Amino acid sequence: MDEATFVAFVPKKKSDELRETLTAEDTGPLRWRERRTFSGSEFYFTGPTELARKAQIYVTQWLISG
Repeated sequence: MDEATFVAFVPKKKSDELRETLTAEDTGPLRWRERRTFSGSEFYFTGPTELARKAQIYVTQWLISG
């Protein structure tokens, strides 16, 4: 199985919400980690290539929508 890692930058005001959601959910084969920065967090999604990419796209769209 091919694995990949994709990154999504999340501003500080939304990082807590995403972290809480990811912690509460069963992400199956998708692993995630957070690297906090001064202005937000980088969320790294690692797992099967297609799933990791979909997670990164979902987070990006979630940020744009609201």
